[in-house]
Amino acid sequence: MKYVLITGSASGIGLATKEKFISKNYQVIGLDIVQQENTDNFQSFKVDISNINDLLKVQNYLIDHNIKLEGIINIAGIHKMASFVEGDFDKIKKLLDINLTGTMAVNHTFHPFLEEKGRIIIVTSVVASLDPLPFNGLYSVSKTALDSYAQGLRQELNLLGQTVITIRPGSIKTPLSSGSLTDTEKLATETKLYQNHASKFLKITKKFMGKVVEPEKVAKIIYKAYHHKHPKLIYKINPNFGLTLLNLLPKRLQCGIIKLILK
Repeated sequence: MKYVLITGSASGIGLATKEKFISKNYQVIGLDIVQQENTDNFQSFKVDISNINDLLKVQNYLIDHNIKLEGIINIAGIHKMASFVEGDFDKIKKLLDINLTGTMAVNHTFHPFLEEKGRIIIVTSVVASLDPLPFNGLYSVSKTALDSYAQGLRQELNLLGQTVITIRPGSIKTPLSSGSLTDTEKLATETKLYQNHASKFLKITKKFMGKVVEPEKVAKIIYKAYHHKHPKLIYKINPNFGLTLLNLLPKRLQCGIIKLILK
């Protein structure tokens, strides 16, 4: 039997990827903060990936059932619009714990179960390669760091003959994507320092968010990359053209433009 472990398997890209691999006769081990129904080819674990004790319970299951993993697919992540100087620091830390160190913990915990030629996929974001915008900086920092971690892990596992693939999705029709707008609205009502700026930022975000794509498209690309003999190191999906152009400008000019727009 072929086993893959997928984090964030209960919704969005994770759910679509889970269903894609099951349709191809894989045995999927799904990790999510939401408990899912088990089936003949799906084993669900209610897990907070930032909690090592939760991960060790899954590790024990693999040991007890003598399971080797063909792949580890890291999709779990959260989004938070926040000010670096005004936001709840516990929530800031929680996002980093899940988006960055949680993913690191997953790969650290389950790499011993990865087959000799196994593959690891890490889903970051298109913002990982771009300069952060105000209020979305926390999410950007977490994904940029995750992207860098993926490259570091790639360098190490390449020495062992194992492959690490990075997926950078843009606007995808997921709860995380729609939640970012709700979170921006909440920020605009709660902030004391940036009320006017946050309100304008929300309007601009709605206008320039761009066309969203279905999570099934991302799952299809993940599956294709996973099985490609010589996959790309990085796959970009639905990048935002406006943000890409902004990122080409000098940083001082970027700051000036953003300040002018949100003034």
